[in-house]
Amino acid sequence: MTVSLRSTSYDVDPLILGRWSPRSFDASPLSETEALTLFDAARWAPSAYNYQPWRFLYAHREDKVWNEYLDLLLPFNSAWVKDASLLIFVLSDTLFVPLDGTDARPATTNSFDTGAAWALLALQAARLGLHSHALAGYDEGKARGYFDLPDRYRIEVAVAVGRIADKERLPEPLRVRETPSDRLPLDVLAFRDHLPDDFAG
Repeated sequence: MTVSLRSTSYDVDPLILGRWSPRSFDASPLSETEALTLFDAARWAPSAYNYQPWRFLYAHREDKVWNEYLDLLLPFNSAWVKDASLLIFVLSDTLFVPLDGTDARPATTNSFDTGAAWALLALQAARLGLHSHALAGYDEGKARGYFDLPDRYRIEVAVAVGRIADKERLPEPLRVRETPSDRLPLDVLAFRDHLPDDFAG
């Protein structure tokens, strides 16, 4: 199967194969309904004990806090995220509070579960004709202070969402990277029964 510049020998859903992370956005507004649709898709992700540790802090580009959100990113990222429609900070709860009311304990799958929520958000964005790009390039200390986050919450990633634009909007060094990336072959990712003798990680 081939979608855009990506191909696989297996019957992968075209939505999955076609999803990628551009940096060139057209600065058009996103409705609140569209934003909430993304978060609702993420809401249905699986999680250990159905604890749902993910939380989302977000701003639309027309919000008065937009520039403040951008200022939490490293300059390299804010330079292109400024044309996105939505900027999200994805959090996870590092404490697990059992539903039976027993004492809270450190969570062990919060990042894994929140990653599942992000994946569903990204696929829902693709279904809506949008693109999303997750990025780790933000100032952790500044962001924690800005949001006044309780210690129990971890910032997992920031996500830019918007409608794709021509790559010519980007600085020259980024234009050559503005294309769907390939993936490692399956034979270095999945092993039936046991690791191969020459496995090096």
